[in-house]
Amino acid sequence: MNAAEQAKDFRIASKIAAVVNLFKTEFPDLRSDLKPWTDDVETREMLDPDSIDISFHFPGYSFRCHCRSILVQIRFHAVDADVRAIGLEAAGFSGLGRLWRLSTVERWHFVGRKEPVPEMQEKLKGCCREAIDIFNRDLDVCDETA
Repeated sequence: MNAAEQAKDFRIASKIAAVVNLFKTEFPDLRSDLKPWTDDVETREMLDPDSIDISFHFPGYSFRCHCRSILVQIRFHAVDADVRAIGLEAAGFSGLGRLWRLSTVERWHFVGRKEPVPEMQEKLKGCCREAIDIFNRDLDVCDETA
């Protein structure tokens, strides 16, 4: 589901902003998009309400990341009132479609026609680890200042 639609309170909005800043720190020329999905009937039927989706776009094709855009889907699971990030899916796209995919749910391996160069793979994996940590960290600012 679009990150912009999931930012329902200050805590979630802050965590989404932290993830965006995390990726932009590692890849400074990225432009973020908090609404990567179009608002039409077909797309709404496929959206996962238990995910936060953000896309990032390079100004052109990145030969080191082998893509023009990266779609990041942070996946959640709720047990009672406790909602935890259980993993992250990232995929690199160009005008030719999806070129690679990374899932943190299983082996943390890149698969696809063209994978990022090893240095970029490590940067992307680091961003994924930190993004999951950001959402699983208890950052309730109100409790800390009380």
